[in-house]
Amino acid sequence: METLAARIQTALPQTQCTRCGFADCAAYTQAVAAGQAPINQCPPGGAEGVRRLAALTGQPALPLDPARGAEAPRQVAWIDEAWCIGCTLCIKACPVDCIIGAHKRMHTVIEEQCTGCALCAPACPVDCIMLENASGARTGWDAWSARQAAQARARYEFASARRQRTAQEHAQRLQEKAEHKLAHLPELTKGATGAELERKRAVIKAALARARQRREGC
Repeated sequence: METLAARIQTALPQTQCTRCGFADCAAYTQAVAAGQAPINQCPPGGAEGVRRLAALTGQPALPLDPARGAEAPRQVAWIDEAWCIGCTLCIKACPVDCIIGAHKRMHTVIEEQCTGCALCAPACPVDCIMLENASGARTGWDAWSARQAAQARARYEFASARRQRTAQEHAQRLQEKAEHKLAHLPELTKGATGAELERKRAVIKAALARARQRREGC
């Protein structure tokens, strides 16, 4: 039998916009299911989204919290290629990996995969990302479908797993590098005495500690 959290998850549009005040739709799902967050904090879901959550949780439907934004037509991002400097910051900001490009190369948004989260726009240092209306007068769930939500969720989970794996691999390399230096401490500190010897030892041990901390934090 589906849990309450699983049913709530499917009632959210999965834009991963963070406007609810949580890191992602999954975090908001858990908070709502636990009774730790109100059901009216998802502008992309709109009034229909609130009604769906109300039906699932047994809570009364509420107007959208204006502090989270207003219900609006779905948007898609596009990049002014003439101004793009290829910094890759928008790629890193996109939660669903719908921006393609390379360092110092033009970037492009895959429009059909864009959730309109708008997280890429403030990340751009040259303001070359704009958001356009993609649904006309339709807002909330009228501008989005269950199929699109499921696809967005799948892309987000895949992107999150990839980024976590990359971070773990980077942390592993840092730790191996620090351990290598520690193993060769006599060579690295050769000729050093007194305070200089202790300083070099401390630098290497601190680097190893940081590497271990990063790996554990991934």
